[in-house]
Amino acid sequence: MLALLPGAMPVADLHIDVAKLRSAKGMLRLCLTADPKNFPACVDDARAVTRSVPASQTDLVFGGLPTGDYALAVIHDENSNNKLDTLFGIPREGFGFSRNPVITFGAPRFAAARFTLSADADRQQVRMKYMF
Repeated sequence: MLALLPGAMPVADLHIDVAKLRSAKGMLRLCLTADPKNFPACVDDARAVTRSVPASQTDLVFGGLPTGDYALAVIHDENSNNKLDTLFGIPREGFGFSRNPVITFGAPRFAAARFTLSADADRQQVRMKYMF
């Protein structure tokens, strides 16, 4: 209804399906940002949407988002210590990104994970990857 008002910004819902989890232990940490400089961590992005949910909850909805370009990063924090554990810089826990870009060394750039959220509801499936 608000989208019909003059000057109101159109909004949409983003449905997220997290696939290929190796277990339901721990938490999923999600970071949705429209700022390429703050992807994938969302550290300095006041407008980023972050969520922490039990790993058993693999279907999520971010509702009422302004339309535009976004990128999503997901971490499977299996031991619930609020961080991505690494060994010599290699992730020991699962990770994934919107549009499921090819992972070589390090996280993908914003452009590789970018998708456009339009006025209609959108769905992103994130396939988790595990290095160990």
